[in-house]
Amino acid sequence: MKTILLLTFLLVFSGEAVAQQPKESNWDGWRPLLGKWTGEGGGQPGQASGGGFSFDFDLQGKVLVRRNYSEYPATGGKPASRHDDLMVIYQEPGKGTRAVYFDNEGHIIHYSVSFSEDKRTITLLSDVVPTAPRFRFIYNLLKDGSLGIEFDIAPPGKPDSFSKYVEGKARRQ
Repeated sequence: MKTILLLTFLLVFSGEAVAQQPKESNWDGWRPLLGKWTGEGGGQPGQASGGGFSFDFDLQGKVLVRRNYSEYPATGGKPASRHDDLMVIYQEPGKGTRAVYFDNEGHIIHYSVSFSEDKRTITLLSDVVPTAPRFRFIYNLLKDGSLGIEFDIAPPGKPDSFSKYVEGKARRQ
C-alpha cells in the first residue's frame, strides 16, 4: 500500500512539473530566455560589480517570472548596495502580453510587450503616465548566444523621447 501511495505521489508531482512548461505558442518567444543568466554591464548610474537574473514559469505555466539583482560597490562615500526586482509576465485577454515590475525601491511599472518579426528582440514599453518618466526595456538575443539588454527612459511629458540609461549583456549560466 505504501508503494502505491508513493508511486501515486510521484506521478502527480512529476505531472505538475511538466505542467510548469506551458505549450501555448504565445510563450514561444520567451523560451530562449528561460533559465539563469549572469550580467555584464555599465551605464550612467554606475557599473554593477555583480548581478544576474532568471526567467522561470510559475502558477502552472500561467505566468513567467523574472527575478533580477545587481550589486554595486561602495563609491564616493556611498555604501555598497544591492538592487532587487521582480517582474511578472502574463497574458491578458484582449491586451496581449503584459508585464508588471516591482523593485526594492518601491517602483511599480506596468509594461506592454512586443516581439520583433524574427522573435530575437523583445521590447517592454511602460504605460504612459503624464507626470512620470516612461521606460523601455529591450532584450536582444545575440548570435553568440548572449543576451543584449538595454534600458531607456523618456522624461515626463515626452513619452517617446527615449535616452539610453543602461546597457549590457548577459550570458547563460
